[in-house]
Amino acid sequence: MTMRNQLERLGLFDAKVPRYTSYPTSPHFNGEVSDTQVARWISEIKPHSQISLYVHIPFCRRLCWFCACRTQGTQSTAPIIAYLETIKKEIATLAAHLPEGVTLERLHWGGGTPTLLSAEMITDLAGEILAVTPMAPGGEFSVEIDPNEIDGARLDALAAAGMNRASIGVQDFDPEIQKCIGREQSYDVTRNAIDMIRARGVQSLNADILYGLPHQTKGKITESVQKLLSLNPDRVALYGYAHVPWMARRQSMIPSDALPTPQERLDLFETAQRLFLWDNYREIGIDHFATKEDGLTKALDAGRLRRNFQGYTEDTSDVLIGLGASSISRYPQGYAQNDASTSKYTAAVREGRIPIARGHSFGGDDKMRARLIEALMCDFRISRSEIMQRFDMPAAALDTLFEETNRAFEGLLTVNSDGLFVPLEARPLTRLIARQFDAYDLSHAGHSSAI
Repeated sequence: MTMRNQLERLGLFDAKVPRYTSYPTSPHFNGEVSDTQVARWISEIKPHSQISLYVHIPFCRRLCWFCACRTQGTQSTAPIIAYLETIKKEIATLAAHLPEGVTLERLHWGGGTPTLLSAEMITDLAGEILAVTPMAPGGEFSVEIDPNEIDGARLDALAAAGMNRASIGVQDFDPEIQKCIGREQSYDVTRNAIDMIRARGVQSLNADILYGLPHQTKGKITESVQKLLSLNPDRVALYGYAHVPWMARRQSMIPSDALPTPQERLDLFETAQRLFLWDNYREIGIDHFATKEDGLTKALDAGRLRRNFQGYTEDTSDVLIGLGASSISRYPQGYAQNDASTSKYTAAVREGRIPIARGHSFGGDDKMRARLIEALMCDFRISRSEIMQRFDMPAAALDTLFEETNRAFEGLLTVNSDGLFVPLEARPLTRLIARQFDAYDLSHAGHSSAI
């Protein structure tokens, strides 16, 4: 039997599973986490510690059909101005609860299109944030940049505010595919944006590219990856396109009959994977690649690689606070998500409340299972001694869990006195393996394809 046949029999091409950027995953959040509870979590952050901050800008000039993010289109600056005033009030509410001396290890602006903001808006927003939580020495300020929505003035403002990492969405360079997904962005436009970014001293560059897009073939993804490699990004996220039109209605614009089969999706991934490896990028987890000098590679080698809502990260902070509509925060006590409705989010902030709509308080064995899944997703191995020491897990119970997982995958995994390991040939199954450690009901969560 070939390995491809075994992967098929184990469910790789049929299963719908979480991406495990959190545990429990967001479909299992509930309305039992209150704004007063989150205010207490913020007040319990250690004084003079380092945290991370995410700011969600939900606006786009045009809505890309492939995107499933919480966004809304606008051709006017009026809603953006109003939203920024709300963000500033949310920052003030945060400041009222935050202990003294807290600084930022990471600051990330995402969306939507953060670069939809004018240069003056960028300067104003950055100033409000950094007045409350300054950057720590060596801290990272990253921004998602749309090459179609950027110019020198806005880049000057971002660089002056301290941006030292930029993230560029590529998706695919093929014109037919771009038109089909509603994201027309030429190679020249992308290259010019990157040249402008680097001319301002921002040397750290991320890029996102998708596999599994309509009309995508091995030849087309080869050409797109080669074009991307010519731009020398420091790290690349090779995400599988998640076609979920029941969740993101704009995806109904994409013809489902033009999408590759699950087996073809694996071919597309492996084609791109080989190109990155041939170009001396290191493979990071299930879907990232990085140069040997990049922070992700160093974190992987040092055993410090982590996974959060942005994917893989070297961020080691225990606290990630999300600002803006739909943003998710992570505290040692649990998760908290802001209201996704801009109007409801705005109303809550104007009332002086932390605009929490739902969340999850950690309990039971949540933290232990979260670490099992994170270790698997980051390192393809789970250390037996680490889990036993950190979570006071009896050896017999852990060994039973490992053995049951291995049996579920027909002995493909390695289980020994050191722990559980996923061999190279079984790594496409990683998200399926992670599901074995998930104690929550996944039957109605609407997750994406396992490949």
